[in-house]
Amino acid sequence: MHTLVLIRHAKSDWSVPVSDVQRPLTARGRRQAPAVGRWLCQHEVRLDLAVVSPATRASHTWDLIDTAIAEAGGPGAGEVVYDEDAYTFSPRALAGVIAGLPESARTVALVGHNPALEDLVGEFSGDRMRVPTASLAVLSLPRGDSSSGRLLAAGRPADGPLPLPR
Repeated sequence: MHTLVLIRHAKSDWSVPVSDVQRPLTARGRRQAPAVGRWLCQHEVRLDLAVVSPATRASHTWDLIDTAIAEAGGPGAGEVVYDEDAYTFSPRALAGVIAGLPESARTVALVGHNPALEDLVGEFSGDRMRVPTASLAVLSLPRGDSSSGRLLAAGRPADGPLPLPR
């Protein structure tokens, strides 16, 4: 089994006149993102690898998460990769990124974008759910068969305890 932590970037600022890939986080996004890192620490999720979209909002979200993990005394990700292919809104393209992950990476965080993340949660677990900004979905995936995964936790840590799937 492998654990996949899908993380949607925190709230981005649409009022800034920049390209989509350069959009920064809002103040709310900068406040909410660290809660993801604290949640990962509190639940002892040890990441072997973090795959991050190079979009400014995604990379800044990861930086805030990683800083929160360090401040809580937890280990950071064993390796961080900024992957151009993770800057996608297509679940099929994102599934390709996941399929290409090294077998040695047992617990992986992927910081990306919707609608790809919402669609992947549904495809991997059968659970249809919203993935709002600064939220996560933790899935357990059998080796070689991501279509029969199980949703372990999901929600926005900044909003309080995460509801468990039915």
